[in-house]
Amino acid sequence: MVGAGADCVKLAAVVAVTLMLSACSSSSIYTPVDERSIGGRQPVKVVTSQPRPDLYRVRKGDTLYSIAFRYGLDFRQLARSNGISNRYAIYPGQTLKLKVLPPSRVITSKSSTKKTVSAQKTVSSKKAVASQKSTKPKAVVKQKVVKPVAPARKKSVSPPVARKSVTSSVANRTLSWRWPVSGKIIQGYSSRGKVNKGINFSGNKGDAVRAAEAGKIVYAGSGLLGYGNLVIINHNQKYLSAYAHNSRIHVKENDMVKVGDKIAEIGSSGATRTMLHFEIRKDGRPVDPMKYLPRKR
Repeated sequence: MVGAGADCVKLAAVVAVTLMLSACSSSSIYTPVDERSIGGRQPVKVVTSQPRPDLYRVRKGDTLYSIAFRYGLDFRQLARSNGISNRYAIYPGQTLKLKVLPPSRVITSKSSTKKTVSAQKTVSSKKAVASQKSTKPKAVVKQKVVKPVAPARKKSVSPPVARKSVTSSVANRTLSWRWPVSGKIIQGYSSRGKVNKGINFSGNKGDAVRAAEAGKIVYAGSGLLGYGNLVIINHNQKYLSAYAHNSRIHVKENDMVKVGDKIAEIGSSGATRTMLHFEIRKDGRPVDPMKYLPRKR
């Protein structure tokens, strides 16, 4: 009986230690939690920023616009930093620098400053010597009498008409936005907490998605993680709009569209429910579309 009692005590001690170890190990287990939509039934994927590397290798299907969009950059600034012309053409395998500097920032070294100062001193000393030489008296030379000649009449030439380039006129065009769909807003823009870079609209699969403003299609594909079938429109070099999670895309890159044109159909690609994710970006950064869209009647 005594031996059996001792065995029971040992068994109880082993069980207690095991429970303590399991409790400690369970605190390090990560359990993912789904974010729920309004109503608490269907989870919604929230599009967040991807970490920006120093370099990016261009893949098939990429455009300069889609790369800039993925990392929240201004496509014009990205092009300038990589010596890309205003045609914005890139090719697969090309390496792009994603750490870009603002165009107004100029870096000068101390050595270059010293060289510039010394060069200026040399030029000024040469000018002083030349002026001293010019002060020496010159021999008097008899001047010939020349009869005055009537000045020739100048032909009247009309000043050239200043023509603004197509790019500058497009860049200065005032935008007049419209709603891309007629569905209800299920999630608004938020830059803090549960980040959402645009507006999520409800809808039925196949409902028309329309261009919120006129412009050029600069991306139409599914290469951006979290956006599904995505369309990006460049409106005036400063503003872009994006339409994500489409079931079908009706436009292709370089197409010109007018405001209200059907560009896609609502779907659930890259999402867990049928909806349209709509963004407006200014100089590469997401802004609240509600500040630009007209009031609903």
